[in-house]
Amino acid sequence: MRKVDSMSGALHYGTSSWSEKAWDGVFYPPGLAPAEQLPFYATQFATVEADVTYYRVPDKRMVAGWAERTPDGFVISAKFPRSIVHGGSEAAPDGAKVLAREHVQRDLERFLEAMALLGDKCGPLVLQFPYFNRSAFASAGLFRERLDTFLAALPKQFRYGVELRNKTWIDAETLALLRAHSCALVLVDLVYMPHPAELAEHFDLLTTDFTYARLIGDRKKIDSLTDTLDHVVLDQSERLEEWAGLVRELLARAKDVYVYANNHYAGFAPDTIRDLVARVRASDPGSPGP
Repeated sequence: MRKVDSMSGALHYGTSSWSEKAWDGVFYPPGLAPAEQLPFYATQFATVEADVTYYRVPDKRMVAGWAERTPDGFVISAKFPRSIVHGGSEAAPDGAKVLAREHVQRDLERFLEAMALLGDKCGPLVLQFPYFNRSAFASAGLFRERLDTFLAALPKQFRYGVELRNKTWIDAETLALLRAHSCALVLVDLVYMPHPAELAEHFDLLTTDFTYARLIGDRKKIDSLTDTLDHVVLDQSERLEEWAGLVRELLARAKDVYVYANNHYAGFAPDTIRDLVARVRASDPGSPGP
């Protein structure tokens, strides 16, 4: 149920965050206390992406609590804080501060110290960058220089992923940089980005021994279709079928493939990720049943 491992690699799958009010009585038992949500979630999926770490540096007690309330083998991936990848909390990213050690060092140290408390339960840590216009970075090359310096100084005890939202920046030079640092390119399904299956036709997207995918979708479209994120409202079958083919290809080469679905991909993340995994398994008769 939790991961497909009949191929050469292991598929780890779950949702982006475990906290959603609309899931009460649908995914979670009715009235389940917030403190009990993560333990229950861990009975359904073996990994989750912590979204809360993007909005603030997590408190050590919070992260220690995650470790205590989840079973052995559970994996928590997390995003770097916004202050590091966005250069602050303003709507527009501050290119002068993004990844700049003199501005982000303190938050970086606090973030990594907290995540280290997860021990073996710590999954990849993701640098989710926003779209950068020319006022933030005049060129992809300038951004790559900053990223190169930052990645080189990161401690090797963690695994890292980089998510880019400037589609033309995903090129041979960027992929070579990520390979040099054994860092994964995060494969993102976002309304204004090319589908990763399309990118895979032009590039080798595997830049280290694992890969990481995020099914994000189109927030505005989903919000126009529903007020409650407790059921699927958008048929994403075609895109999920493309994902299934790509995931199978990656499983043949990567040690681990991490995939997380967002509520705004189709309306209800648990059903989306289960749908994808069923499609991956459909062409692999040897895989375990759900």
